[in-house]
Amino acid sequence: MVFGKIEYLNLLPFHVFMKRFTRSSQQSMSMHYKRGVPSKINGKFLSRRVDAAFISSISALTHKHVDLGIIAKKEVMSVLVIPNDTDRDDKESATSNVLAKVLGIKGEVLIGDKALKYYLDGKVHIDLAREWNKETNLPFVFALLCYHRDKELYKKIQKNFLKSQIKIPQYILEQASTRTNVSKQDILIYLECISYKLDTRAKLGLKKFYNKVKF
Repeated sequence: MVFGKIEYLNLLPFHVFMKRFTRSSQQSMSMHYKRGVPSKINGKFLSRRVDAAFISSISALTHKHVDLGIIAKKEVMSVLVIPNDTDRDDKESATSNVLAKVLGIKGEVLIGDKALKYYLDGKVHIDLAREWNKETNLPFVFALLCYHRDKELYKKIQKNFLKSQIKIPQYILEQASTRTNVSKQDILIYLECISYKLDTRAKLGLKKFYNKVKF
């Protein structure tokens, strides 16, 4: 089993869960990871080089998924546009580049941990999830946990992850803080912006986004 692993801070609780899950299940000897930014993981999933991954919403439309995603109820802090007269996509992104265009926001798209650091530094920005919520009063779904096969395994992962109270060990927080240059306290505050359950309102937000995109 090959899982596409995006090592952004927004999936830190899920990665902690998966370590425990694979240790306590028969998957412990067979789960392997391929790492990359969202745009790279999208490509690996679409070419079937990974069996499952959190896939950018814009790429997940026609693929099987469980009710897990990367979701912002309001602001997200890590998907920004730096206002500018010239549009510039973030090469690590897929969905966020499209979202900026859907919202008609001009400038440079910035996502992930570097965007979070930019936000925390207090630099001028527009939070795309907040703008989406202002326009629609709905959450924004940035990614979905998609799979090619083994539906029951991923349904089990969904069920167990959503009922778990994930406490991130201090040593993992320390490692994440060192890697990203974001303080442990700021990481925990940031994670409060992220939801993972694809509930009814999140599904409505996702449907509205798809309706606005010209595929």
